[in-house]
Amino acid sequence: MIDLKASEIAKIVNGKLIGDDVLVTSAPVINSTNSVTGSIFLALVGEKVDGHSFIKDAFERGALLALVTREVEERCIIVDDVVAALGALASYVRNSLPDLVVIGITGSQGKTTTKDLLRHILENVGKTVAPIGNYNNEIGAPLTLLHCDRSTRYCILEMGARHIGDIAALCKMARPNFGVVLKVGSAHLGEFGSEAAIAQTKSEMISSLEDQATAILGQYDPFTIAMSSLHNGNTLTFGETAKSDVRATDIDVREGRPHFDLVTPAGRAAVGLRIVGVHQVANALAAAAVATALGISIDVIASGLSTAELDSKWRMEVRELKDLILINDSYNSSPEAAAAALRTLILFAQEQGGNSWAFLGKMHELGASSPAAHAAIGTLASEVGVDHLVCIGADEYVSEIGPNSQMTTHLFKEKPDALLLINQIKPGDVVLVKASRSEAFEEVALEIEKRWNERISEEVGDQE
Repeated sequence: MIDLKASEIAKIVNGKLIGDDVLVTSAPVINSTNSVTGSIFLALVGEKVDGHSFIKDAFERGALLALVTREVEERCIIVDDVVAALGALASYVRNSLPDLVVIGITGSQGKTTTKDLLRHILENVGKTVAPIGNYNNEIGAPLTLLHCDRSTRYCILEMGARHIGDIAALCKMARPNFGVVLKVGSAHLGEFGSEAAIAQTKSEMISSLEDQATAILGQYDPFTIAMSSLHNGNTLTFGETAKSDVRATDIDVREGRPHFDLVTPAGRAAVGLRIVGVHQVANALAAAAVATALGISIDVIASGLSTAELDSKWRMEVRELKDLILINDSYNSSPEAAAAALRTLILFAQEQGGNSWAFLGKMHELGASSPAAHAAIGTLASEVGVDHLVCIGADEYVSEIGPNSQMTTHLFKEKPDALLLINQIKPGDVVLVKASRSEAFEEVALEIEKRWNERISEEVGDQE
């Protein structure tokens, strides 16, 4: 963060400074344990936790100032709304860094992976700030932006939405030079009611761009394609069609990982991704399109994509255990993401020669379409050749599977019961674990790995 006096910050956020003036030199934090010398602590009040209770701890760890909604013993700035104050501060810092290039990324799926890939490319060119994990809301985006200082060249921001207007507000704060829309899908369908409403929300990324900014649009759905009409400035498209400005050709999947020729206006270069799933090609193309628009050479782009590994956990993590491949994709789920994960599972199983196991939990936020969406994924699992479909607290997956299906289905209400199936999994099999974030299926993945390792150890011991 750029250095600012507490008195300056008070004016920026329209707050009242209590205590002496100090120089703030580090970005704000929302967790007191992350406080460092010179930082600001944000005393957010949630449903279960009141940040005001952790101010003392933050100061003991180096914080100099707290943003609060009521007076406390420590040095503070009292404001009406801490989140609004955070946004105002981030907007001020953004406007104080005119040479900073801000890239905003939105879409129904792929934001975090695209961010990770793009960061890997840009870090080869200049200092880059990007969120850890998926800091993509009215708290996470400004927190990320506030890590920028005068030496930062690029800032990548994920922008998610729960309501119409959320992305427009983030764009007003961040003033992105490049706005990326990946794809409009059915994630959060329950909140918005229709894909058209989701598209309207995602389109705020493009309609909010200033004329000198560049729109980067995926060519994977009609809604995103149509967003080009919302921007008066430059537009660059990416996809797998001949008309896309940045595209992939000759796609091949080896050991679950896509290889393709990247084609841009600058030429052609070979790319071999280290991340799994053919659906990752779209995310790689989005990152390549931004880099192309920035004037980065195609060789640097191809090299960056080919050497990048995901920084964010539980997203298509491939664990190569002894005689077992475990795909931990437990961070979140949606119909599109679940379909992509199942196809990746089959690719791995075909290469390994073993059975495929899909441990699936519920997909949330689908509204009235939820039963049909789950049934469609269950039917797809049967059609693509999944050997074992394990449904945990989500019987809806099997509701429309035909009587002639060769797939074995297993229905469980609780995770511990499903984990007993570890005794039926054989060497050479491949296991996928996937569900929405609130289902905490990382616990399933971790337990499968633990029990498999214990089983292998016991078998080795018996042989000895």
